Amino acid sequence: MKLATIATNDGGSGTAGRVAVAASADEFLDLAAASHALAGVNILPATMKQLLAGGAALHDEVRAALDELAGLSVDAREDLHRRGVLRRVGEVAFLPPVPDPSMILSVGLNYRRHLAEMKGTPVPVNPSAFLKTPSSLTGSGSPIVIPPQCPDMVDYEAELCFVFGRTCHNVSADEAMDYVAGYTIANDVSARDWIAEVFAAEGAFPAAQAWERNIMGKNLPTFTPCGPVIVTADEIADPHDLDLSLTLNGETMQATKTDDLIFGLPEIIAYFSRWYRFQPGDIVTTGTPSGVGFGRDPKVFLKPGDVVEVTVSGIGTLSNPVVAGAA
Repeated sequence: MKLATIATNDGGSGTAGRVAVAASADEFLDLAAASHALAGVNILPATMKQLLAGGAALHDEVRAALDELAGLSVDAREDLHRRGVLRRVGEVAFLPPVPDPSMILSVGLNYRRHLAEMKGTPVPVNPSAFLKTPSSLTGSGSPIVIPPQCPDMVDYEAELCFVFGRTCHNVSADEAMDYVAGYTIANDVSARDWIAEVFAAEGAFPAAQAWERNIMGKNLPTFTPCGPVIVTADEIADPHDLDLSLTLNGETMQATKTDDLIFGLPEIIAYFSRWYRFQPGDIVTTGTPSGVGFGRDPKVFLKPGDVVEVTVSGIGTLSNPVVAGAA
């Protein structure tokens, strides 16, 4: 199943959104509305975190709603369109699939060819990651805002993500994938103004300070586009065998298979769950491949008017325009 959080258009708070499921290639079923519009459907969760935490039982309820929908007449289906229960993709505004995760963990230095382009970066002994703030999230179709305080070196990073469906702490690699509810896409947008200082630093303290600012440059508002959907784990046979690409204004900038990952998903989960207690809806980005703007000669950075799209096979395309921020 493909699950999404869509903006409301009923006069309520659009920030909270409504959980929806793809009913066809170009339609989404609003699950809260379906609870009242479809006779055989029980009350479904109002939020994505609740749906993910509900596990197989709630997923079966969603599938039951899709089965009932499939059996409706053309007229009955059109009535659902008129009532806003069933919405065409062009009518949907996507929020991040999980608008309010308790944690976004972003794994870095995790594609072999990406390390090669970032000259001087060794292969890490253990997985490396940093936290991103939920306030940096934005949905597919929403703009990436170039900040006026650091506008000149804003980079893109295509990433496959996984989303937790259960509380996960101190688990082994063998059991790690049992905690994954599904997969989505992110763009780890990064202001690179301080990265040169990381490579040029002499001594541990200057390097640590430069790295800290580099990470803060990834946490600006709108710098974590995510979505448009979460694909449930049962539909992705092997997350280490997916095609991942990024285009900038239609030109391919990044393209890889996820078999280039240095640390696979079970290793990532087992390692970081030694410290973090992940909750349903928490998001982990798994690293970016080669082709980032900073690694190119000449370098390429985002500018107002650009459109950047990240595509992962089996999941879909995350698309965002780029706009200038207010001075």
